[in-house]
Amino acid sequence: MKSPELYIQFDNIFFEKTRLSIMTILYKEDLVSFNRLKKIIGSTDGAIYTHLQKLNEANYITRKKEIIGSKLQTFYSMTKEGRSLFSRYLSFMEKIIMQSGNKER
Repeated sequence: MKSPELYIQFDNIFFEKTRLSIMTILYKEDLVSFNRLKKIIGSTDGAIYTHLQKLNEANYITRKKEIIGSKLQTFYSMTKEGRSLFSRYLSFMEKIIMQSGNKER
C-alpha cells in the first residue's frame, strides 16, 4: 500500500519549514512566548511574526497577551485543531518510518 503524498495530506500553511518548527515547539512546550520562539528559531521579529500570523489565521495556534512585570508579552499555544493536525502529521511520519524499515535493502 502506497502512502499518500505529504503535500496532499497537509496544507502549505502547516507544511512550511519555519511554521512546522513553530508547531513542533508548541506541541512540545504547550505555551511559548514570542521571545522564546525567536530565540529557538533564530530569525527576525518580522519573519517569525509573519509565520505566527499565518498559523493563527489558519486556526492552528492562538495567542494571548499578558503583562509580566511592567512589560506586555505575547504567548502562543496550539488550538485543538492545530494539535489534531500535528498529531496526524506525527502518525503519518511514523507510518513512513515503519514502511521504510520493512523494505529490503
